Amino acid sequence: MSGYLLTDSWTLTQRGLRHWARNPLQVLVQLAFPVMMLVMFGYFLGGGMGVDDYREYLVPGMFALTMAFGLEATMVALTRDLGRGLVDRLRSLPMAPSAVLVGRSLVDMLESALGLLVLLLAGLAMGWRWHEGPLPALAAVGLLLWLRFALLWAGIYLGMVAGRPEMVQAVQILVWPVAFLSNAFTSPDTMPGWMGTLAEWNPMSATAQAVRELFANPTWGGHGSWATEHASLLALLWPAVLLAVFFPLAVRRFRRLGA
Repeated sequence: MSGYLLTDSWTLTQRGLRHWARNPLQVLVQLAFPVMMLVMFGYFLGGGMGVDDYREYLVPGMFALTMAFGLEATMVALTRDLGRGLVDRLRSLPMAPSAVLVGRSLVDMLESALGLLVLLLAGLAMGWRWHEGPLPALAAVGLLLWLRFALLWAGIYLGMVAGRPEMVQAVQILVWPVAFLSNAFTSPDTMPGWMGTLAEWNPMSATAQAVRELFANPTWGGHGSWATEHASLLALLWPAVLLAVFFPLAVRRFRRLGA
């Protein structure tokens, strides 16, 4: 069964990659959006922060924030396949049923890795640098993709709950406040007490803080809270918790689609 799962998952992954070739403009827009946000905050708004090395602080935060972007495309693709009956047809074939979800996740992870590479190159062009060796830098990239993988399964589950592409927008709206209530753009010390606490414990804040430490970029503030001092641990634990919740929920929901 594991061999069928691997081959069937790769077949469906190739299907997703062929969609990239048929819709290059959509892929380019998805890759360009985080870069435009980085330029906007780095050049247009960064001067108002009063911090000389703000871009060194901002770029790792944008890396973490970008891991939450693009889930809408995953949810829309999944709901379209559900609405067109494609998932039901695939489930009726002699193939591993879970390959549908695994293939979807592989396509998304490949796109996320490509988007992260493009954003990293944009950060380098803006003057951002990492100041440690290659191993800490690779560990930082690993933490970012680990967060993305966990958020991806949350997106897969929410996409099946939404059921229709037009409902995805309502679900996607929830991503923005969670993403921006973090330390991606500014230190939680600058926020009201309760808001700063929520920002410190945000999974994206943990990953952003851990990535800054691995890149040896400025962390800019932090009043010694437990979440701030143990960001690397939380960057590992938060995605594990999200996976423990949403992976079984997604699998259970998928099994009940044909019931």
